[in-house]
Amino acid sequence: MGLFGVGQALRRVEDVRFLTGEGRYTDDIHLAGEAVGFVLRSPHAHGEIGAIDTAAARDLPGVLAIYTAGDLTRDGIGDIACLTPMPGKGGAKQIDPRHPVLARGRVRHVGDPIAFVVAETLAQAKDAAEAIEVEIDEIPAVIDTARALDPGAPQVWDQAPNNLAVHWELGDEAAAQAAMAKAAHVTRLELINNRLVVNSMEPRNALGAFDADSGRFTLTTGTQGSYKLRHQLAGHIFKLPAENFHVVTPDVGGAFGMKNFLFAEQVLVLYAARALGCPVRWNGERSESFLSDNHGRDHVTVAELALDEAGRILAIRASIVANMGAYLSNFSTFIPTGCCVKMFSGQYKIPATYGDVKCIFTNTVPVDAYRGAGRPEAAYIVERLLDAAAFDLGLDPVELRRRNLIAPADMPYKTATGLTYDGGDFPAMMERGLAAADHAGFAERRARAKAKGKLRGLGFACYIEECGGSGNEEARVALDDDGGITVHVGTQTNGQGHETAYTQILADKFGLTPDLIRIRQGDSDDLPGGGGTGGSRSLLMGGTVIATASDTVIERARKVAGHLLEAAEADLELTGGAFVVVGTDRRVTLGEAAKAAKGEAAPLPEDLRGPIEAHAKHGGATMTYPNGCHACEVEIDPETGSLRLARYIIVDDFGTLVNPMLAAGQVIGGTVQGIGQALLENTVYDTQSGQLLTGSFMDYCMPRADDFPEIELTMIEDFPCKTNDMGVKGAGEAGSIGASPAAINAVLDALKPLGVRHIDMPATPEKIWRAIRDAKDRKAP
Repeated sequence: MGLFGVGQALRRVEDVRFLTGEGRYTDDIHLAGEAVGFVLRSPHAHGEIGAIDTAAARDLPGVLAIYTAGDLTRDGIGDIACLTPMPGKGGAKQIDPRHPVLARGRVRHVGDPIAFVVAETLAQAKDAAEAIEVEIDEIPAVIDTARALDPGAPQVWDQAPNNLAVHWELGDEAAAQAAMAKAAHVTRLELINNRLVVNSMEPRNALGAFDADSGRFTLTTGTQGSYKLRHQLAGHIFKLPAENFHVVTPDVGGAFGMKNFLFAEQVLVLYAARALGCPVRWNGERSESFLSDNHGRDHVTVAELALDEAGRILAIRASIVANMGAYLSNFSTFIPTGCCVKMFSGQYKIPATYGDVKCIFTNTVPVDAYRGAGRPEAAYIVERLLDAAAFDLGLDPVELRRRNLIAPADMPYKTATGLTYDGGDFPAMMERGLAAADHAGFAERRARAKAKGKLRGLGFACYIEECGGSGNEEARVALDDDGGITVHVGTQTNGQGHETAYTQILADKFGLTPDLIRIRQGDSDDLPGGGGTGGSRSLLMGGTVIATASDTVIERARKVAGHLLEAAEADLELTGGAFVVVGTDRRVTLGEAAKAAKGEAAPLPEDLRGPIEAHAKHGGATMTYPNGCHACEVEIDPETGSLRLARYIIVDDFGTLVNPMLAAGQVIGGTVQGIGQALLENTVYDTQSGQLLTGSFMDYCMPRADDFPEIELTMIEDFPCKTNDMGVKGAGEAGSIGASPAAINAVLDALKPLGVRHIDMPATPEKIWRAIRDAKDRKAP
């Protein structure tokens, strides 16, 4: 382990740039003569579009153009596609209505884009938008996830009867049913996984430009991967060769899954830039984020757990209704199906699993991946079922888990859903979590709280996720004349600290200090392709291709150095950025080798000439299975329902840690988001009008620092991942997966003496107070 290498808690090298105001976000980039765009959005949840009168608006000062769906259709602009259609039960195909860039014929949710106004200033564009007259004949809307499938519910799409996009299944339905039939006990729960607004710190944005001479578009925008957007813009939207599109992602202020998708505004700025012959900018405002950013979660689930007489799990079965909103976003139906149900085994020996998912349309904002993307939903089902089963049977939830956890001797373990866990010690992780949370001393703490008139609860969740190695990734590593390294990689940082983690891998490889290592991401011209960021894949996939390309560069440089030193390659050692002849002081620096290869020093043989660089590509599935135990302790005031997080403890297994400080930051951030869902955040629509009632920070409760105690985190490196050479496991989403069930289980443990068995997220003070009141009413004579 070098001073700056793998395993060190190196401070983030990119933070100097950010803390000194040198960060470069989309809004910091300006082009000469740029105009400003503004989107006119639907004020109604559902309605037929009649006439759109733009005449008065076009005559206002500074207005350059106003575009509607008719203009886009005339010019052959395509629709936004669902990239991951899922197969339905019995071979049925997913119903995939078109998602137009601007509403065509009908608006289907409040915030649906109707027109794009381009003017010299934002104020002028807004004035013009207000002057546009749009006739909308309102029709009934369907909002509630649980009611969308009801007979007679309003239809979002005529081609999707009963609002059903696809009915999907995974598992052995017959085996699960047989297990339920013979079980000594079956626990049943109805769960709501509440809808969330992503609320990245930096709202969405886009800056479009078009070069008429080359016919080339340039889009500068905050994304989770430039290459995926380039592919969609070329193939689905403009129907032009990919080389006609240059997508640049500068610094990004948070994404959490939401910036992985193609949005209407990214198309509109390019379309307008080509039509007007000037760059066009669009910056989203916070109110637009609530109305147009893809939301997350929003499931209604009926789940069952079958157990034998000894409390061992026989089967798990769940039926999920997953709200997709009004349109299918890029990965929409894949999230509640392929990402969620395959994790139904959790950390437990479960012989039979079955999940069926109905992905449905409603007149709401589209729903897609949000941090964890299906894995938090699965963990919530499994961990809530275990606690509910313990409640039903009068068992300690910890003891029930002990009876069912997969043991180290069972590894590698193939789950009933077809996954193969490569290793780990789940029982030991839970026992470490219990010890850290002082489970043995909790009864005394509960008694002290009771003496003060408070209710105290301790909840646990054992989580596991599949993540990391999907898709392709590419990198190019080049040796520079100053002896440093420049790396281009197809992943995309959104604030996670990629530059630091990759720098540590390279510091180990080349023996360099961080100031000589330069990481470049986000420019689609730099590489043939790239997988971007999502699913906790960047360190595994990006790190792997960087390491592979680095090895090639080192061997090439070694040959050059051997020639310059007139020494055998086997006698050269790379240390401190130089090749040294072992046992001597003769050396050639990396910079000298780079210059020599370019012909700037002694002439080299033909096969050694040219830039010292290498390109590497990695494809296929190389999955990792991070896991751990979350423990949450809460104290509740029964008179008001107000809750205090007393302690929060996490024990995680991420395999080999490249940078413990970065991993801890990711876990804590994800945990706060998971607890936020469990206790604070909720997206609420008026079920009649479809108006978003929680459309600002005045109404939508975001987590704040003073809502949390210090999060006590222990990361174990005893079980390096066996599916990759680095031994790493994804850490970016893990906190969000274990947190929600742990927090809700803690609340219910506090309410357990009152007989409260379940409470839905978010467990707000009002909801807790009502649960306490209802429990007391039930006990009253």
